[in-house]
Amino acid sequence: MTISAAAFAVPFGSQSVLVVEDETGKILLEKNADTVMPIASLTKLMTAMVVLDAKLDMDEQIEIDREDVDRVKFSSSRVPVGASISRRDVLHLALMSSDNRAAAALARTFPGGKEGFKAAVRRKIRALGMTQTEIEEPTGLSPHNRSNAADLVKMASASSGYPEIVRMTTETKEIIDINGRGVEYRNTNRLVGAKGWDVGLSKTGFTNEAGRCLIMNITAAGKKATLVLLNASASSARVMDALNIRRFITGDEPVSRVARAASGGPRIKASAGGSKAKARAKSKSSKAKATKKRTTAKVKTARKRRD
Repeated sequence: MTISAAAFAVPFGSQSVLVVEDETGKILLEKNADTVMPIASLTKLMTAMVVLDAKLDMDEQIEIDREDVDRVKFSSSRVPVGASISRRDVLHLALMSSDNRAAAALARTFPGGKEGFKAAVRRKIRALGMTQTEIEEPTGLSPHNRSNAADLVKMASASSGYPEIVRMTTETKEIIDINGRGVEYRNTNRLVGAKGWDVGLSKTGFTNEAGRCLIMNITAAGKKATLVLLNASASSARVMDALNIRRFITGDEPVSRVARAASGGPRIKASAGGSKAKARAKSKSSKAKATKKRTTAKVKTARKRRD
């Protein structure tokens, strides 16, 4: 699959895009949907499904171990080594705030350990028909965790069938008990809970190799759709792509970009809203120049007095 005709009307900053209408399976937008690339923390949706499929005791306390610390990217974590947390809360941390130590702990404590976890992931990948997907570890930190947008829509669709995953990925924040103290964690997707957004599933991802990634299920104009964005150059580009997808579904004009999309896609003319924004910017620029002139005049006057 390549860039669809409709995609020419939408300036994407993500290198790979796929938007599918849930009810019919109809492809609404696509761009490089078959291109395999690193998927970063989108991996954690697979981790969550495998853990839930195993029917493990979600109330069991898991102690975060030094083995769970990221030695690949040396990413930070607010989950301290030695903390004892219920498996349910560990899963919550991995999904909502995308914590890598939490995801690593889920694999380490899986029946059969890390190897048992990897075997379960391989079985799940085959069961979902994800023929272009390879997942080596639970966090997404490894660039060897790779897939394409077409496969990831299948993973997103399967994840939507787990009420726990839907709930945990669509909460804006949660208080988790860490060593007897309530610690607030927030969703890594700022669109969750944002005005005008009806999100039914969400997972973000980022590594240098994968860029900014997003899987999200949204409802707009009465339609439910699943979107996959891979390798956006920045968080702002990822958000802009999601916004333009929603506007496309609702029949509104895409939001203009100031610069050409990272993909080299066509620029589109500013809408009326964009013209107003330009007018406001011009007004601010004029005011700033006037202020600068007054400031310069004051400085000159002061210099004369000092001289």
